[in-house]
Amino acid sequence: MAVGVEGDVFNGGQAAIEAVGLTKVYKLYKHPLDRLKEAIHPFKKQYHSDFYALKDVCFRAAKGRTVGIIGRNGAGKSTLLQILTGVLTPTSGTLTKTGRLSALLELGTGFNPELTGIENCYFNGTLLGFTRAEMDERLPDITAFADIGEFIYQPVKTYSSGMFVRLAFAVSVSVEPDILIIDEALSVGDIRFQIKCFRKITDFKNRGKCIVLVSHDIGAIKRLCDSVVWLRDGQVYLNGDPENVCKEYMAYMLYDAATSENKGVAAINPVVSDDITQWNDVRGYASFGEGGAEIQRIAMISCETGRRVDMLKGGEKVKFLVEAAITGGIASPGCGIMLKDAYSTCIFTINNYIYDVQIEPFTGKGSLRVEFEFIFPNLKAGSYSFSVSISDGTVENHIQNHWIHEAYVVHLINSDIRYNMGCYFVIDNASIKVAAARVD
Repeated sequence: MAVGVEGDVFNGGQAAIEAVGLTKVYKLYKHPLDRLKEAIHPFKKQYHSDFYALKDVCFRAAKGRTVGIIGRNGAGKSTLLQILTGVLTPTSGTLTKTGRLSALLELGTGFNPELTGIENCYFNGTLLGFTRAEMDERLPDITAFADIGEFIYQPVKTYSSGMFVRLAFAVSVSVEPDILIIDEALSVGDIRFQIKCFRKITDFKNRGKCIVLVSHDIGAIKRLCDSVVWLRDGQVYLNGDPENVCKEYMAYMLYDAATSENKGVAAINPVVSDDITQWNDVRGYASFGEGGAEIQRIAMISCETGRRVDMLKGGEKVKFLVEAAITGGIASPGCGIMLKDAYSTCIFTINNYIYDVQIEPFTGKGSLRVEFEFIFPNLKAGSYSFSVSISDGTVENHIQNHWIHEAYVVHLINSDIRYNMGCYFVIDNASIKVAAARVD
């Protein structure tokens, strides 16, 4: 289901941005020499395949409104913003913008790291068409909003990421743009700075400015935006009311299915397919070990739908699957997973040693599949990662044959204040099942 301009609930207002049929195509070549072959081929033979980063994207952003853009990584959000800001040119389609545009895309974009913060303010003002006298008038407001003290006189290369975004946001809003584009930058700042930015965004809206906000923070999207565009595989999948679009998006991210009231209940299929969208191929990930085993792919699925999940609320029953190739003899095979938070603090560990699940010894090459079924604990909102390992020995004494760091990332979106106060809830041992078997 794709919804274009007609799906925007704010068509009535005067447009600040209007995109019709935006498409961006990249040519992908398997080998570097193929580009030359294609250029000189007498019969214009094609050696490339087309990759559509964006395909027929249509949406409208009215003055005095905030438009949110959401979508999983790789959906085309950054490509769209680069086209909106003029960094990229679309392959086809039309884009109309009204008024001055200021963008906060990436930390340090437009900043010279060798210049001081003050010098970069003037430098950015020049790029936006302001004279030095005009920037002199704006400088007190910039320094007050950034609030980085004497560091404003130090080279930008010495700044922390938080100081970077403070100064960048202060410069972006000080030039009084008619269109302000923000891409995830606010997530870097501390809570006091975020609140200050949200107040500024609200003030901009009240003064008839147009804001385009890209974020994975669904709470911020619902709180700040008047309409939301959901990009999926480079296309507009939904466009309209924030509550409805975000509900559909979260259903898709949690269970890879639409909500039951709109699409019907997804069919339950407890078997993970060989579809590449279901599995993470982890060969080549950062790892260590003594050898004798190679973890090849992993997946985490919902026990309710049988579909892959990488975004949870907490409390769901899930199954974590590991498949490995055994390349040497392992007398007492072990397989384990470890969940860590963003600060590398271990939340829990599950392995077959602890739960007394025996895996037959390997005397040579073979394959191993292990399934861990458990209720995902209620944790505070944030990003967490699973490390996965294959070992040989006992729970007290073993060697690591293969250990992969951060093999699978999962996002917790629990909005319950009990779980956002930093309290971790211990996983219930009685809810864990471990099954392992040779599959050769």
